[in-house]
Amino acid sequence: MKVLVVGGGAREHAIAWKLSTSPLVDALFVAPGNAGTAAVAENLPVRDTDLDGLVRSAKELNVDVTFVGPEVPLAMGIVDRFTEEDLRIFGPTAAAARIESSKVFAKELMIRHGIPTGRAEVFDSYQDADRFVRKLSPPLVVKADGLAAGKGVTVARTQDEALTALRECMVEGVFGEAGERVLVEEWLTGLEVSVFAFVAGEVLSPLAAACDYKRAHDGDRGPNTGGMGVYSPPEYWNDALEREIRESIMLPVVRAMAEEGCPFSGVLYGGLMLTEDGPKVIEFNCRMGDPEAQVLMARLRTDLAEIVLATLDGMLSETPIEWSDDACVGVVLASGGYPGSYVTGFPIAGLSEAAEFGEVFHAGTKASDRSGAETVTAGGRVLTVVSSGGSLADARQRAYGGAAKVSFDGAFYRTDIAAIHKSEEGA
Repeated sequence: MKVLVVGGGAREHAIAWKLSTSPLVDALFVAPGNAGTAAVAENLPVRDTDLDGLVRSAKELNVDVTFVGPEVPLAMGIVDRFTEEDLRIFGPTAAAARIESSKVFAKELMIRHGIPTGRAEVFDSYQDADRFVRKLSPPLVVKADGLAAGKGVTVARTQDEALTALRECMVEGVFGEAGERVLVEEWLTGLEVSVFAFVAGEVLSPLAAACDYKRAHDGDRGPNTGGMGVYSPPEYWNDALEREIRESIMLPVVRAMAEEGCPFSGVLYGGLMLTEDGPKVIEFNCRMGDPEAQVLMARLRTDLAEIVLATLDGMLSETPIEWSDDACVGVVLASGGYPGSYVTGFPIAGLSEAAEFGEVFHAGTKASDRSGAETVTAGGRVLTVVSSGGSLADARQRAYGGAAKVSFDGAFYRTDIAAIHKSEEGA
């Protein structure tokens, strides 16, 4: 079949790479893609938010199924639009994507259905939110309601930090409409884990877990980013924990969504905190994570195209899904200045040498405008180097061996991925 992957980051490169290994896939397209996806698929000059252009391309190319990577087109209703055009597409409807696109929707859904999560208050008035925060004892968490590229959450250790986050969201408009409503939440402590499942209505696949690192610098310091590294599976992940999370969180939420008329289909991502009182939900996302997808696709043994078809055909419950027991580590290389301002267009050296250590998934890259033969930087997060091993230490050593081979002006990466526990405390 012909498959279209929507998106242009390292997540979409990993998805396309995995799909390219399937004997079911005859032709593969990525819109808009990057320099890495061009090696496994044909890139299309269509933005991932251009729904009309994506529909047109799918029809012109006779695409059999489309796989949506990022959250923004899902929130915009790409699945609804493709379905109206009788085009098969993997992902949730806009109504179901609210589990990510509106933190208020997700929080209220969890409260109604008794799904364990932190206490929270919702505000659409800056003055009311300001008065509320001034009465609280920190630490606490301030969240923009809408999509903010993973940067709309402030874990405030002081009252001043919380008040600043409120001003940025509701007065300065740093996140646009996404910050017009905010949640002020209790601070949860424990170990943070990302949990993923393929979902078709009320059918849930076996869970896979990963730990990502949001802060820009070593020791979980610096500003929040889209993600600077990841490993899978966590060393504490076991059958008992999977069963607890499945029964107390993941199954109840997909059943709640079906009950409320917005059944979920695609990949459901739960960001959880393992507290003293058991697992609690920090947030839900309506797609694979980035950089989590990079290590999960490396660990996935089952044909991804088969999983996509089984989800769409109502056969997910009859499809065995297997994950490698190997440890997998991903290290993100970023442009100097990220997540703030940065300069792009720098040549990238050492890609073939890094590939000897594992897979190199491209994010902010493109072919040089001058010759097309040279790969240059084109974004904040540039690459993820992913390596597997019989132990976490082995995988980590190989991933950093690969990362050390890559160079471009301003390149930086964290040196402690998979060496410290992810988020001992947080939202």
